[in-house]
Amino acid sequence: MSRFYGSARGKLTANYSGQALVELALVVVLLLILVCASIDFGRALNTLQVMSELSRQGSNLALRLEGTSSCDNLCTAVADVLAGESGLNLAGNGKIIITSLSETLSGSETVGPSGGPYTIAEQDVSSGGLSATSKLGTTVGASVTLTGAPGLQKGQFLYVTEIFYGFTPATGIGALTNNIVGMPSTLYDIAYF
Repeated sequence: MSRFYGSARGKLTANYSGQALVELALVVVLLLILVCASIDFGRALNTLQVMSELSRQGSNLALRLEGTSSCDNLCTAVADVLAGESGLNLAGNGKIIITSLSETLSGSETVGPSGGPYTIAEQDVSSGGLSATSKLGTTVGASVTLTGAPGLQKGQFLYVTEIFYGFTPATGIGALTNNIVGMPSTLYDIAYF
């Protein structure tokens, strides 16, 4: 009887070893997809954080800097943001657009309503490898509304910095999962001062 039990146990063990190998292969594939997707998602979040800081700096610089004879304050701010050590290749794979907005006042108003309407006074666009246009508008003199922006007094300007960046996943599997999840290939951030 023990001889029969030993041979039956050996056959059962041999059958289960193939099942374990198939299960391991399925689990490893799923884990690999999750790890690659996590890496690319983390990189995208880090890139968005850097872009957020750069857009705030761009608006702040446009507000504080004085222009030169060859380049006004917007042009200088764009050049400074491009020259900064952000870790992003904005000159080759991005675009910076800084727009100066003025309040559209009527009659005896001293302060305009928050959110606009504003008028585009000036705009400066970096030369970059990415094709993008401002989401505010591109025509000087056009009317723009900007939700959450403060009301301005006569003679004040609001400086808006928009940054576009072409994001490419680091892993091939991450690129596949980004297409499934729907992560955009062009990241965008906006800030105003």
